[in-house]
Amino acid sequence: MGGHHDHGHSYHGHGHHHHDGNANHTSLFLAFILITGFMIVEFFGGLLSNSLALISDAGHMLSDAASLFLSLFAMRLATKPTTATKTYGYKRTEILAALLNGITLIIISLYIFIEAYDRLFSPQPVASISMMTIAAFGLLINIAAAWILMRGGDTSKNLNVRSAFLHVLGDMLGSVGAIIAGLLIWLFGWTIADPIASIIVAMLILVSTWRIIRDSVNVLMEGVPAGMDVEEMRCAVLALEGVVEVHDLHVWTVTSGFPALSCHIVVRNLAQGGDVLRTANQIFRERFHISHTTIQIEDMTMCQEENICDKKGQLKKIGEDDDKARSNQSNRRSVRT
Repeated sequence: MGGHHDHGHSYHGHGHHHHDGNANHTSLFLAFILITGFMIVEFFGGLLSNSLALISDAGHMLSDAASLFLSLFAMRLATKPTTATKTYGYKRTEILAALLNGITLIIISLYIFIEAYDRLFSPQPVASISMMTIAAFGLLINIAAAWILMRGGDTSKNLNVRSAFLHVLGDMLGSVGAIIAGLLIWLFGWTIADPIASIIVAMLILVSTWRIIRDSVNVLMEGVPAGMDVEEMRCAVLALEGVVEVHDLHVWTVTSGFPALSCHIVVRNLAQGGDVLRTANQIFRERFHISHTTIQIEDMTMCQEENICDKKGQLKKIGEDDDKARSNQSNRRSVRT
């Protein structure tokens, strides 16, 4: 006795996704060139001006360059075809890259905190004019890189691109902090402004990094994608005519923008399976935007007899209720007769 199995895949818009992949790759590459070039300038500028804010920002830009390179490599690897041992291919390398980028941001932030703590108690002279000039150029470079990623990349749905984008935003904040600190040092001689600016920027970086790490871990743990309600999906299918139960319902993310779903749907009569299957797939695709689905159709007899269902007790009761209903209906007919 077998059930209906369906692997619902929608390839509509495949060319559009391919186009998005190319756009993400181009945006990351251009941002990488900009960030790497200026990172070298800012590092030596920080040494010459003795500015921790500039050096820490250059260190952050170094991590940016590394993260952008890692993102590019992961994106290229993710396009490799599936194999017999990797049936989803290498798509999750982008998620691993996002997680690694988040971890490097935390390490850099901790380094900035330690250096800033030392300078709070032992302020050092800073060449404020040089510091502001270099930071201003850095701000322009970061604005250009952020604009490239926002315009050409998918910063809202692609975790890999978003993690790279957050790196660049962190750099922008670092440049702004360095400009403000340089201005305060130049006008009032407040050398303490340099480590304070570094601490503020590091704190802001940590906040944005936490979101990236949380989302990456959720994908790797095959958690339910953000904004999706599994109970709502279950109720939508249960509302279909002939559906008795939905069990083993799993929703996860393969990689950014690639949600997947699998479930078992129990029907009163296996003859209804085809209609239920088509309608359920339509609901998942149109209402919940999940095109990659694997659905198994079962009837109550299969669940009760073959031990393939974890809802046996509940389904047995439903079956008994159906038997009682049929018996009562038969008795009423007998009385009428």
